[in-house]
Amino acid sequence: MNTGGSVRAAVLLSGSGRTLANFLERIEQGTLPLEIVAVISSRADVRGVDVAREAGLPVGIFRRRDYPDTAAHNAAINAFLLPHAPRIIVLAGYLCLYLPPIDFEGPVVNIHPALLPKYGGQGYYGDKVHQAVLASGDTESGCTVHLVEAQYDTGRILGQRRVPV
Repeated sequence: MNTGGSVRAAVLLSGSGRTLANFLERIEQGTLPLEIVAVISSRADVRGVDVAREAGLPVGIFRRRDYPDTAAHNAAINAFLLPHAPRIIVLAGYLCLYLPPIDFEGPVVNIHPALLPKYGGQGYYGDKVHQAVLASGDTESGCTVHLVEAQYDTGRILGQRRVPV
């Protein structure tokens, strides 16, 4: 999906593909200067794979359990992404640890469904995050976009949006 002058992006997902669908809608509207060049999923049986295929996007399925370790899993993903030449990689509901190739020059960002640093780290995803926020009695939640590092949800925060609970 080329929008001319847009940034080549790969999207990694593990679920419904809501963020991917939102990206595609905004690209079509001309309000998001991205070109989605590839989609990676950690599961084959999720709606996000259907969203990507319906949009005609190249899709790679890489289940973590099919690889002996995180490094091998990441190497397979990175080999798939290489010919697509993304300039940014977006983790959009991606539940596996991902580290880009050492020579990747673009940003790798994660969209996290809570206000970091609270409610972050391994195991804090999807409804589990929202249940933790509700159980805490917090009056605000939101989302955080941050750079990806070697540990879950620890990278530099690029932006947050707050919403009342």
